Amino acid sequence: MSVTVAIPARLASSRLPRKVLLELAGKPVVQHVWERVREMRLAARVVILADGEEVAAAARAFGAQTLLTDPACPSGTARLASVADQLSGDFFLNVQGDEPCISPALLDALVARWRETACELVTAVARLTDPARLANPNVVKVVRAENGRAIYFSRSPVPHRRGLPVSKWLGTGGAPYWSHIGVYGYTRATLESYPRLLATRIEQTESLEQLRFIEHGKTFQTVETDYHPVSIDTPEDLENARALFTKNSRP
Repeated sequence: MSVTVAIPARLASSRLPRKVLLELAGKPVVQHVWERVREMRLAARVVILADGEEVAAAARAFGAQTLLTDPACPSGTARLASVADQLSGDFFLNVQGDEPCISPALLDALVARWRETACELVTAVARLTDPARLANPNVVKVVRAENGRAIYFSRSPVPHRRGLPVSKWLGTGGAPYWSHIGVYGYTRATLESYPRLLATRIEQTESLEQLRFIEHGKTFQTVETDYHPVSIDTPEDLENARALFTKNSRP
């Protein structure tokens, strides 16, 4: 069963336009992502999904396989689903084009989890230990079953601890709290079904695309990790990443 990794890369980012092609340690941001992904043991192929010829040309210049996709695709999942018929593979990983420090070991662990559980989807979670992050709506929380299956994703701190303020929810003997790491794996059948899954009101309320799968009854497994994303969404994020790469030749 072969694995294809797709890296959606688009120029039209609202908070930091052209971020995937901005310079980081002498290379475009997306090239760092591609190089990390290529260190995986369990991936048969890696392709960059470009939203236009400028991104595609830059990717070809550093040796990447590319596919052009519709710039109007609303998400990385939609972008990948739109070209699934042009890609070989039984299982697909979706790795964001602005994650220059993505962990190859984590990506291999996601593939291994799919093979172990025969799940339809898989993603990564990290233990939440900071009350400020638990309360932060920009940090997506995951509620998990005992077997690791994702039950729900939310911007709110969940599960709720009755009778205690949020600041005291961590480390008091209750259920653990998990943050979502935004990398996804899909079986071919699940990915190809995506265009037929109608958007749901809960998905739109939370503004979380993964809830569409949950609401349509798909099985979502998770992998625990201590990887901390270095996403580049703002000019400040880019400067922080540049400082990190300057400090460490290989973060």
